[in-house]
Amino acid sequence: MIDLNDIMIFARVTEAGSFTAAARLLGMPKTTVSRRIAALERELGVRLLQRTTRSLNLTASGRLYYEESSQALRTIEGANLRLAEARAEPAGTIRISAPVGFGGHFLQDAIFEFLSTYPKTSVELRLTDDRLNLVESGIDLAFRTGVLEDSTLIARKLGSTHRLLCASPDYLARCSAPDVPEDLARHDCVIAGQSAQAQWLLEGPHGQETIAVSGRFAANEMQAVMAAAIAGYGIAQLPHGVAEACIKDGRLRRVLDGYTTPTGGLHVVYPSSRHLPPLVKAFIELAVRRLNAITGNSDDYVIVSR
Repeated sequence: MIDLNDIMIFARVTEAGSFTAAARLLGMPKTTVSRRIAALERELGVRLLQRTTRSLNLTASGRLYYEESSQALRTIEGANLRLAEARAEPAGTIRISAPVGFGGHFLQDAIFEFLSTYPKTSVELRLTDDRLNLVESGIDLAFRTGVLEDSTLIARKLGSTHRLLCASPDYLARCSAPDVPEDLARHDCVIAGQSAQAQWLLEGPHGQETIAVSGRFAANEMQAVMAAAIAGYGIAQLPHGVAEACIKDGRLRRVLDGYTTPTGGLHVVYPSSRHLPPLVKAFIELAVRRLNAITGNSDDYVIVSR
């Protein structure tokens, strides 16, 4: 029976170019390396290496065997690495980026569970509605909502999300609630963006409708949008989780009950799926588990933007 160790030694001799160099890399006597190669050739019944006093060359059979066996060795080495990573206890600092509204609800509980489960870890959370370049910003993973563009990042879908239209009781006491989407044109709207004018895409009983809206306040950060809506500066689109919490405590009321924004994806994105650090992988799995328990959504993978 062929010994896998002999195949590994053959691969190292081929890559090193000599028995002496391979023996040094493997930490074994040169005579042992030569003996193991001879044993492999006897088992296979072919000569793999052509030896002379000055050179060492692969035979045609040796070249074919190396090409096939080296791929198998890399697969085994990769499996060993992944197994070692899976057994390793997550440790170190993980840097996470998330939208402001999302970070204050589901993610907060996930982080606390993570820190409690893995005492050798620490978390640095950066809440921003800007889409950061993960590599340049030193971010290990980020949570993003909506439609994602193509790039080299890896994304894991956690679920779906949408926004509700809300306004404060004070605003609705001064301005009657809209009955149909077209009524938004006569209301002050709090805009999530750079301009006080926007086009809102709504989904309701008659499909999708695009409505031109404007207002006295705009911000590219969801916490500021929520604060302006609570303060009575108009109708705002807020993430479902944020809106439900504010409606429950009475700070906001929902308007146009039959309408929401179109449903978009909720993803966790990270720079690469190869050699993912154990602590990053552990946090992703925890987030997936928590979200699936709540929503029943399955996850998948896509390529997304930075």
